[in-house]
Amino acid sequence: MLPPEIQRVVLLILLAATAYLLILAWNEDMEEARVPITYDDAPVLTMEASKPIESAAAIPELAGTRADGDIPDQTLLTPSDAVAEPAQVVSSDRLVTVESSHLKVWIDVLGGDIVRVQLPQYPVTRDAPDVPYLLLEQARDHTYIAQSGLIGPNGLDSSGQRPLYSPSSRALVLSDDQSDTAELVLSTTVEGVSVNKVFSFTNGSNLIEVSYQVVNQTSSAFTAGLFTQIKRDATLPSADEAFPLAPQPYLGAAFTSEDNPYHKVDFSDLNDGPYQETTTGGWVAFLQHYFLSAWVADKEQNTRYYARRSNDGHYLFGMTGSALTVQPGESGTWRAGFYAGPKDQIVLGEIAENLNLTVDYGILWWIAIPLFLALTFFHDLVGNWGVAIILLTLTVKASLYWVSDKGYRSMANLRRVAPAMKRLQERYANDREKLTKEMMALYKKEGANPLGGCLPMLLPMPIFLALYWVLLESVELRQAPFIFWIEDLSAMDPYFVLPLLMGGSTYLMQALNPQAADPMQAKIMKFMPIMFTILFLFFPSGLVLYWLVNNLLSLAQQTYVYRREERARA
Repeated sequence: MLPPEIQRVVLLILLAATAYLLILAWNEDMEEARVPITYDDAPVLTMEASKPIESAAAIPELAGTRADGDIPDQTLLTPSDAVAEPAQVVSSDRLVTVESSHLKVWIDVLGGDIVRVQLPQYPVTRDAPDVPYLLLEQARDHTYIAQSGLIGPNGLDSSGQRPLYSPSSRALVLSDDQSDTAELVLSTTVEGVSVNKVFSFTNGSNLIEVSYQVVNQTSSAFTAGLFTQIKRDATLPSADEAFPLAPQPYLGAAFTSEDNPYHKVDFSDLNDGPYQETTTGGWVAFLQHYFLSAWVADKEQNTRYYARRSNDGHYLFGMTGSALTVQPGESGTWRAGFYAGPKDQIVLGEIAENLNLTVDYGILWWIAIPLFLALTFFHDLVGNWGVAIILLTLTVKASLYWVSDKGYRSMANLRRVAPAMKRLQERYANDREKLTKEMMALYKKEGANPLGGCLPMLLPMPIFLALYWVLLESVELRQAPFIFWIEDLSAMDPYFVLPLLMGGSTYLMQALNPQAADPMQAKIMKFMPIMFTILFLFFPSGLVLYWLVNNLLSLAQQTYVYRREERARA
């Protein structure tokens, strides 16, 4: 065996490497350079008109709605001494509803904001399959809504007063036909300018097409630009929380640009100051566990993104586009898309470039993506995510077989020389320098590599961490059953059967390994199965299943290699 000093160094290196990977995954993964900004450089409507955009003050009270000061204008990033106002519940007589196969949406006719979204395809819990997951909500204790409007010289929302629309329907329900589409039209006329705010829904889709259709019946030009934003407080989602002792899923916003396809901006960032960036097209999204909402801009539109903390303590993540001028007697249209739903990589990738990056696998994404693709392939074959995890484990283990075989051969050699090593320790108990020299000579003579046995332990670790993020981020595995008592592979084992079996398999593997020469290290290694078991109690059952199957396969391979080496030496 290695001298105690070297053993401790090796052990500390292994522990430090593991801790480092966990810390990196635990935090915000990859830190990106942020464009420096000043408070004077505000994200305003981009336009070529010489007339400046009129500054909007706080929105005055209108139909029971209090001022928020959250509509973007040229003073968007300018600090204000305005007093924070409590969140207001929207009156039910101002709400219209739209139901499709994938969405149930509530829209406020004052401003046309989306103030509530349910996801019928995703129940809150398996025990309540008829209760859809609530993503967006406007309540007294929680605000998470999607806002949009027209700003600029003639924008309906520029004055700070939100327009009051007349809806084409108070309740719109799409038919059972999966290809059915429908439109909700909110209409108003302001000083001879007719404005229709149109929401287009399609069964089988979580994407809402939002457009402003303006008909200018006046003798003057109408100039305005579109703003879209997500308004939210900093409260945690009420469901789908991660595990208390494990890395947590990201909660915050993300943007894309030509230079940075995926840039995260969370609440703490905005407490330090606002954020802005200019690009072409793109999207702004708010991410949470398994789900997200996102505004998607026109691909050819010049877009200015912004994020800031409002005067009332809410957080605003949005974008403004270039101005469009509608001449007298003509019409014009502004468009954007709003997505509210699961983090489905394929669907998100089809909606907008880089939007699939919101399925955030962290720094080990280059391992996680192939793992997810392999899991999906196996699931398509067997129809069970638990069986797919077992097949994935078999595949990973098979791909690492020869490397593991070399490591186990090294450990077998260490077991073989253990008696001689013990005699050396007894003979040179008072001469550390001589003991080290003789141990190195023994290793060289017998062809034993003390570090070779580390490979079987080190190689599965990155895969283990990557698979954790796959289970954490992939909505496909949310509430996915396995067998019997395992009704959700993304949740911890309710009866701790898998963690206990995993701990037992770890103990058996530990018993096969050569005993550490250092008595203190030997005691620590004996406690490792217990510590692993306690830790794994709180991990997703799918992850524990992977580690259990990996342990059983490693145990079988280790036993086979040891017996093979013993026969070869006989």
